[in-house]
Amino acid sequence: MYRVSDGVRSTHGQDGAIVLDVQQGQMFNLNLVGSRILELLEKGSAEPDVVNVISREFNASREAVESDVREFIESLQRHKLVAGY
Repeated sequence: MYRVSDGVRSTHGQDGAIVLDVQQGQMFNLNLVGSRILELLEKGSAEPDVVNVISREFNASREAVESDVREFIESLQRHKLVAGY
């Protein structure tokens, strides 16, 4: 499971999301898929659930989505936007 860091603020729209890390003073722009992944993590979804939802909603193979979701979450962790627990 993952927890979005306390200093992270995000706004989600039709084209993706804008994410602000107020503690580090950084802003990130996410595409639609990245936005949806972050939304699911904000709601407390576990990685396998995120993979299932993204695969279904974007009509992509579970295998491809699994790898991409893992890589994206690792990137979020490197930028200290989410932490595992």
